[in-house]
Amino acid sequence: MDIPWTDIGTVSTAGLSAIATWGAWLAARRSARTADTVARIERDRRHEERRPRFELSLGGPYREHSTLNVHLAGPDELGEVEIVSIRVDDDDKDRSNLTVDDETRAQIAAHVWGPYRFTPRVDTADENGRAIGPFSLKVGRGRPFQMDRTRPGLWMTGKTMDQWQEEYLGHPVRLVITCRSGEDEWVLARSLPNEPW
Repeated sequence: MDIPWTDIGTVSTAGLSAIATWGAWLAARRSARTADTVARIERDRRHEERRPRFELSLGGPYREHSTLNVHLAGPDELGEVEIVSIRVDDDDKDRSNLTVDDETRAQIAAHVWGPYRFTPRVDTADENGRAIGPFSLKVGRGRPFQMDRTRPGLWMTGKTMDQWQEEYLGHPVRLVITCRSGEDEWVLARSLPNEPW
């Protein structure tokens, strides 16, 4: 069987063309992945640059009450954070082993386990003093919020206010700030010193 050289050349050219096409497709795919990676890195960098900077302080002349001052210090280009909410975070103790009835279990879940809570139902605070917001803040502006020292739960029989507060003496006030500006969202964990009274 005699195969003409032109047929061999055509098959060879077609094979080389297929290999070149596959190589071009592979290079384009790698280029697209690289472009996606670069775009994601740029979005992440930009997101981090725009992260709100809060200055927080806790103070006041009263033993039972205090004022949380929340100031949006920057960045300037952010202009305003349209939605800010702040939640008091619990201490790190595990309470899953407490054996109680369902009603008490709900009270335990709602209780603020730390030295301070927001004054319930004041300044948009919820009924347990766990969270406030949403509210908006402009860069360079601030807002005060009333906080109370936490109390022992009603189910904690025999525990006085002073005993309860001694447990949290020197423990920080832990806060989680969630804020949104445009399509960006940030969740920031902060802690403030709990000065002895």
